[in-house]
Amino acid sequence: MFITPAFAAGTAPGGFDLMGFLPMVVIFALFWFLLVRPQQKRAKEQQRMLSEIAKGDEVVTQGGIVGRVTKAGEQYLSVEIANGVEVQIQRGAVSAKLEKGTIKSL
Repeated sequence: MFITPAFAAGTAPGGFDLMGFLPMVVIFALFWFLLVRPQQKRAKEQQRMLSEIAKGDEVVTQGGIVGRVTKAGEQYLSVEIANGVEVQIQRGAVSAKLEKGTIKSL
C-alpha cells in the first residue's frame, strides 16, 4: 500500500547527474570568456604600458592632466604640465600614453 518515491529519470538516489551540472559549466565558460578574460587582457596591457613609460613620453593622468615625463623612477614620475611646472605622480596614476607631439597640437 505504500507508494515508492519517484526518482528523476535515469538517476539513482545519491548519483551524479551530468546533465544537471552541464548548464552550470556553460554559464561559467560564458562568464569567463565574456568578462574575466577581457579584463585580464586589459590589465596586462595597462601594466605593460606603465612599465614602458620613460623620460620624454607624453602621458595623461587619471585626473585628466596632460604632461611630458621629465624623470622616471621605479614608483614615481616627474611630469611637466606647463613650462617650469613639474608634479610628482605615481606610475599607477597614468591612464594613457600619448603619441609624441600631441601636447603641441592641444
